[in-house]
Amino acid sequence: MRSGPVSLPGPALPAAGRRAVRRTDLDGLRGVAIALVVVFHVWFGRVSGGVDVFLVLSGYFFTGLLVRRAEATAAVGLGQVLRRTARRLLPSMVVVLAAIVAATVVLRPYTQWSGIAAQTLAALFFQQNWQLALSWSDYLAADPSVSPLQHLWSMSVQGQFYVVAAVVVAVTAWVARRAGHPDLRRIVLPVIVVGAALVSFGYAVHGHTTAQGWNYYDSGARAWELLAGAGLALAGPYLRPARLVRIVLATAGIASVLLCGWVIPDGAARFPGPAALLPVCAAAALIVSAGNLPEAAWPVPNRLLAGHWARRLGDIAYPLYLWHWPILIFYLAQQARPHAGLVDGTAVIAVSVLLAVATHRWVEEPLRRPADRTVRAARRHRRPGEYALAAVALVVVSVAGAWQVSAVWVNPPQPVGILDPVRYPGAEALDAGVPVPDAPLRPTVSQASADLPPPTGDGCIADWDTRPVVSCTYGDPQATRTLAVVGSSHAEHWLPALQILAAEHGFRIQVYLKMGCPLTLADAVSYKGESNPDCRDWSRDVIDRLGTDRPDWVFTTGTRPRDAGGDETPEEYLQVWSALADRGLNVITIRDTPWLRRGGVRYKASDCLAAGGDRISCGMRRTDALDPIDPQEEPASRFPTVFPIDLTDAICDPDVCPVTAGNILVYHDEHHLSASYSRSLAEPLGRRLQPVLGWW
Repeated sequence: MRSGPVSLPGPALPAAGRRAVRRTDLDGLRGVAIALVVVFHVWFGRVSGGVDVFLVLSGYFFTGLLVRRAEATAAVGLGQVLRRTARRLLPSMVVVLAAIVAATVVLRPYTQWSGIAAQTLAALFFQQNWQLALSWSDYLAADPSVSPLQHLWSMSVQGQFYVVAAVVVAVTAWVARRAGHPDLRRIVLPVIVVGAALVSFGYAVHGHTTAQGWNYYDSGARAWELLAGAGLALAGPYLRPARLVRIVLATAGIASVLLCGWVIPDGAARFPGPAALLPVCAAAALIVSAGNLPEAAWPVPNRLLAGHWARRLGDIAYPLYLWHWPILIFYLAQQARPHAGLVDGTAVIAVSVLLAVATHRWVEEPLRRPADRTVRAARRHRRPGEYALAAVALVVVSVAGAWQVSAVWVNPPQPVGILDPVRYPGAEALDAGVPVPDAPLRPTVSQASADLPPPTGDGCIADWDTRPVVSCTYGDPQATRTLAVVGSSHAEHWLPALQILAAEHGFRIQVYLKMGCPLTLADAVSYKGESNPDCRDWSRDVIDRLGTDRPDWVFTTGTRPRDAGGDETPEEYLQVWSALADRGLNVITIRDTPWLRRGGVRYKASDCLAAGGDRISCGMRRTDALDPIDPQEEPASRFPTVFPIDLTDAICDPDVCPVTAGNILVYHDEHHLSASYSRSLAEPLGRRLQPVLGWW
């Protein structure tokens, strides 16, 4: 994974009466950490631990800077520190964001512009990690479906830490000065750092077991890594290990940094929990191993990190981090490939390095104060670059803001409502061969994201982090017959069709839904490769609740797609059927809809159509999406209370599962039916349900 590769450079804190030593080895460590991040992103699809190393270095350098200023002047100079920090963080970021915005306009379908705009603004104002946390974005997924801005979450974590740390140190210094006890700062700051680090680590451990998707991006869970560096900055003058200990620390530290991504291959599912102690302790060991000694006395690993090429890599670490991910994502999107190979991956890295060098040379360096100039001359030297950067930033904010204003306030997507079944036969065009007149597509590609089933808008589906069972009533609330719709959003998207049937035939619909959570009794449940214990516990509670509420029928999904293609009915679904049978409940299982993937790459129907595709070219071959025989039929035959139904012929033609049918857009995203298409499925669904339910 990645972390914002911007550690503010500065020497370690000196011991009393000892001159500070410039830690060039840590500049090299920064470069090595980011190089590992880049290599692991491009070729291995796993976390390297480089981000965690970088967070430690960031906390170390920045806290050291703050404390040195407080000791030298009895005040931090909060405004000056924050201006200096912004000067280091923003120039390269603004340039990269401008390039991403331009590339989005040229290369991405217009349906993605507002999403990129939202993330651009979030990144620029250091809020990207929270936006990603809310969506549980998969950090390991380097494919065309991923945002080119996703990597900037770590910069947001860093920026938030810098602001909080600067305020805490400034306030502590001010209180100590007003109290007339300057030494008070040296007592209070370590207490704050240690206490906050312990709280953050405990919070990260808890988050790892309960909501890892959120935990990974959470600033509170990440804070302990930065605070580990802050603690080393405070303790540096007092840490003087023996020579043998320093050699052991340096050797173990560099080995752990280099091997972390291999030792912990599932870091995305484990960091920043206890597993992150490996890269954090590795960085700490390298910081302590050289201490305040002159370079000649450093252990060999530290001297190697202080070498020319490692330090040069450290110089471009920040822009390299910023550039490599969007270049990789835009390349994969243009090539429609899920990952880069050896040759094209090397090309991606080479281009990233060249752009990083150029950004460092012509953006970062001119905006820093030249050492051989007076302050006034340095400011004159920087001013044209600052004006140009401000202009670029203004353009980025204006363009992204305009997209957002248009998408959110001026012309937000709206659901289309009830469609004329003659002009919009939808599923009946496939299932019953109903003629399709000329009519504009509904929902349009711009409306697709808003064409959602009612529980999503009503708050009647539990989100990722909601553990309690949420239940709502639809259909005829006074009816004596009840159909319980249970499971994930793939059970939910049938509700618009079921509502039409409920209105026609007089039955109640009771929903028990949770995002990303089909009913399961498995002990190990995951979502996007991450542990999801809420789903396991929620499912068990729902099954017990159904045994108490006793609906006439339970309606849920009976299959799921396989990553390699086709679909399956996993063993854990059979366990659920058995548990429901034990409670005397009758179950209707419906075959899941095809999920839009090509070569393992997810894509949205609306994006594909907006990019110039048509209903067939944007669809999937039926043989890729589904097995020839419904996989739930055979296992269901062993359960007298389980009745499988299959509406594939109302969604797919014999060869292709198209993205539009009967003038209606089938999907509102990669794999969920649009509410409009679901409503058009009422008649086909009714024909399959009638012999099972016997209610009409």
